[in-house]
Amino acid sequence: MRVPHHAPFDVLVLGGAGVDTIVEVPQLPLPYADSYLVPAITTRAGQTGDFLALGLAALGLRTHHVDVLGDDPEGALVRSLHAGAGIALTELPSSTGTKRAVNLVGPDGRRLSLYDISRGGEHDRFPEPLLAELAAGCRHVHVCITHPGSFALAQLAALDVTVSTDLHDWDGENPYHEQFAAAADVVFVSAAALADPEAALRRVLALGRARIAVATDGDRGGHLLTRDDQAVRRFAAVRPPRPVVDSNGAGDAFAAGFLYGLTQGLPPDVCARYGAITGAHACTVGATEVDPLDRAGLLARADTF
Repeated sequence: MRVPHHAPFDVLVLGGAGVDTIVEVPQLPLPYADSYLVPAITTRAGQTGDFLALGLAALGLRTHHVDVLGDDPEGALVRSLHAGAGIALTELPSSTGTKRAVNLVGPDGRRLSLYDISRGGEHDRFPEPLLAELAAGCRHVHVCITHPGSFALAQLAALDVTVSTDLHDWDGENPYHEQFAAAADVVFVSAAALADPEAALRRVLALGRARIAVATDGDRGGHLLTRDDQAVRRFAAVRPPRPVVDSNGAGDAFAAGFLYGLTQGLPPDVCARYGAITGAHACTVGATEVDPLDRAGLLARADTF
């Protein structure tokens, strides 16, 4: 689905479009066996950029998504997902095909993702004129840490727009992730691979640009550091409204809730609460479904605290 590039919108999402094949497994880690009988194997559109765009749009933010897509069945699924949600999608051709992954999902909602690294062309880029035009018409840009996004960082630094990124399972050392952290005003990261989340957040702010850094930590809540405060604060998790069935997309949902709060001019601790609410909701949505929390639902749940 294409829309005029000059149309005003709130958030531009760069990268992270793709397709996941969901396999429900009896446990994780999965013990070796010659074969398993599983309830279902389902392929659906939705990777980090897609989930963030869907979450932002559900919260009422005008959202535009840009990424490379292949002329393949996976690309068709991504196009259909955006068209059904009414989200503007600017697609650029990929010579290697639409990004894909296999997610093994256990009964407790944990997941193991296997990413197909053959689906990423070395020359995939977001054209500078296109990026300049889109960034000029938005309030905020979120850059996914997929390959084309790394080549957009220098251009974004020269534009008058705020930037966020999600480092996902950064270990606090990997320089590939760090280049994104150095180019963003708001940085999200999972604490899953961090030996010292507080030290990692301080390192992010020491890179110079970031004013807010957040490390999410599942049902343990998370850590929040702002340049204005300089003290790492803990924030609590939110009890999911229904049983947890899948953690896939919870981090993207958290980022959507947090960014929604920022666009409303709310303080970071309230933004973290919003993110915890949207992230908890995502954990109650099955791996093969797409059902982000809308603005009315977020505000209603926020009023209960």
